[in-house]
Amino acid sequence: MTSPTHQVALEFLVFGRHRDFSQVGNRPEGSQLERSAYILLSRVEAQGPMSIGQLSDAFGLDVSTLNRQTAALTGAGLLERIPDPDGGMARKFRLTEEGRRRLGEERAAHVRALDLVMADWSEADVLGFADYLRRFNTSIEGIDGRPWPRP
Repeated sequence: MTSPTHQVALEFLVFGRHRDFSQVGNRPEGSQLERSAYILLSRVEAQGPMSIGQLSDAFGLDVSTLNRQTAALTGAGLLERIPDPDGGMARKFRLTEEGRRRLGEERAAHVRALDLVMADWSEADVLGFADYLRRFNTSIEGIDGRPWPRP
């Protein structure tokens, strides 16, 4: 018999196969943001303008990796560099209007996919699942010290 934690590990492994479940529902090819872009844009939206150093701290990623990602997003017109609104020396990144639009479209696609996947779930089940996911994520964030800003 396996422990409950073994069962969670298995389901977490299987869940990892479905990382891009936003494809559920026949989205047009090429209309979605890459996963890393979606996450980075979501963080800047949630926290406000961020420097490369702040992004590195938030994600635990190397500065060179973030330089490549932000350069691609800036080149695509989704992010822009601005002076630090708080008067600091480092320039920061914020979403452009196009970045906000694309992020909103991507989030809406994720919600539509989740609505499809959980169509036969009760509202109480969906809320319970969200509570467990939040609890799981905040436990991880408490261990690694990189909390996600939540409303």
